[in-house]
Amino acid sequence: MRVGIGYDVHRLIEGRKLIIGGVEIPFGKGLSGHSDADVLSHAIADALLGAAALGNIGVHFPNDDPALKNISSLALLKRVNDLLYKNKWQIVNIDSTVSIERPKIASQIDLMRKNLADTLGVSPDRVSVKATTGEGLGFIGGGDGAAAYAVALLKSTGDGS
Repeated sequence: MRVGIGYDVHRLIEGRKLIIGGVEIPFGKGLSGHSDADVLSHAIADALLGAAALGNIGVHFPNDDPALKNISSLALLKRVNDLLYKNKWQIVNIDSTVSIERPKIASQIDLMRKNLADTLGVSPDRVSVKATTGEGLGFIGGGDGAAAYAVALLKSTGDGS
């Protein structure tokens, strides 16, 4: 068994769609980034890669690669899952938290869990997504950005690696 932790943060800006957990959330701003800037998918990808000791998403998907411009982060997460399979790792569970002041996202959590689980080929009961605010403090509380944290547990499907 291996545990990994992931963290991601992006600034909220005008003129972008807000995508979290593969769900487009109606809001006047979106997250800034090279891909669709889905903080939740990015944090989960880093947790999975970390648990498998395979680096991080910046190593596998550099933000200066034109082929990745505006790509769905679920597509990147699928590629991470393919790397896990190739390296004989299986997802046991994922626990994650999204921190954003506005908009409220609690009503979208079940769909986020389904999207993430479908992408990773696991049942939704293996993917936990929680939401919190910044309580008016810092860049999150001030409505300037969003962050996500994730922990992943993997088990080996191979020769004891």
